[in-house]
Amino acid sequence: AAAILRDLGTPCLIHQPSYSMFNRWTEDDGLYDALADVGMGSIVFSPLAQGMLTNKYLKGIPGDSRAAKPHGFLKKEALTEGKLAQISQLNELASARGQTLAQMAIAWVLRQPQITSALIGASRLAQVQDCVGALDSLDFTTEELARIDAICGQ
Repeated sequence: AAAILRDLGTPCLIHQPSYSMFNRWTEDDGLYDALADVGMGSIVFSPLAQGMLTNKYLKGIPGDSRAAKPHGFLKKEALTEGKLAQISQLNELASARGQTLAQMAIAWVLRQPQITSALIGASRLAQVQDCVGALDSLDFTTEELARIDAICGQ
């Protein structure tokens, strides 16, 4: 696709896939290597997995949440006991890093060199402020990355 655009004289500077700890298809298909080869970046969406990678669902489904609504991408059925256990374990790791779960999830997606930014879909100022806090701790140890992979079943 990049070659076709180049032949047409249409620069493509950015690709916008979904990507999160729970949604890693971009790692499996070599997307980031391909983007690096053609000098393109990536702006990922849904890095918080529709809010699952926050502390919002740790104690159940709040009435004002996406999962409580009859429409939308996040369904109650997605919040299984197993998924909630993963979220809880990731939250514990984030706390050990001195971060909220949302901050760690944002930092985790930004660790990829081809990712230039992450669209967070915040609905409140406090959510924006929380996510910006990810910039205070972007680095991960090898052990932390391995722990995230193990929790997420990778």
